[in-house]
Amino acid sequence: MNRKEARKRAEQLVANMTLEEKASQLRYDAPPIRRLNIPAYNWWNEALHGVARAGTATSFPQAIGLAAAFDEDLVHEIAEVIAEEGRAKYNAFTKQDDRDIYKGLTFWSPNVNIFRDPRWGRGQETYGEDPYLSSKLGVSYIKGLQGEKETMKAAACVKHFAVHSGPEALRHEFNAEVSPKDLRETYLPAFEAAVKEGKSEAVMGAYNRTNGEPCCASKTLMQDILRGEWGFEGHYVSDCWAIRDFHERHLISPDAKHLQPWQSMQAVI
Repeated sequence: MNRKEARKRAEQLVANMTLEEKASQLRYDAPPIRRLNIPAYNWWNEALHGVARAGTATSFPQAIGLAAAFDEDLVHEIAEVIAEEGRAKYNAFTKQDDRDIYKGLTFWSPNVNIFRDPRWGRGQETYGEDPYLSSKLGVSYIKGLQGEKETMKAAACVKHFAVHSGPEALRHEFNAEVSPKDLRETYLPAFEAAVKEGKSEAVMGAYNRTNGEPCCASKTLMQDILRGEWGFEGHYVSDCWAIRDFHERHLISPDAKHLQPWQSMQAVI
């Protein structure tokens, strides 16, 4: 099934859902809708260097170690293995109707954030500080994980969009202030390559704000750049419970009910 057919089928299913059923499918642990033959699905899975969270699997070096090899083909080959092991697990688990966490085919990887400050604490998940290298390795990983045929082997999710590189302890309330030049030359190239060249199925927003806008409800990042300039057609997912940060930590609204319409809408696209 190609993207056009999948979109049409999805639109048909959503049109037949109640409001409560639609809302339920926005959870990471989406429950089944049996009357529409929609099974439960858990979107939470990781594959930065393997799929061992759901049992035995090959564990490869962390991303920062892979980047040190400066080898696009190697990263592509590793991602192919990860996809095959992930799909084998998925096939085995679904036969048992086991649709728990870490057992799906949507992998929240790769992490192409720019690693500028070792005090961040999460730099090992990335490909380092160079936008060009991060772009090249990110695309190789995505192509290896998803495959380049009509049917994807697994779905990649490039993260965390954007300007997410610390401080880790303050990420739920931090406002990353970046110039237009630094944004375009440093922080966005790997994401642009992931979308345009890698055809990443998903993009994950960061917890922090960028220039005042929460990344998971940023008109600038999500609508103007990602959807508008780059033509992204996949799905955008928040980091875990980042939507709650809008009113609890970023304080852009007094509570969840009083978000501006574009904010509440874009948060779940």
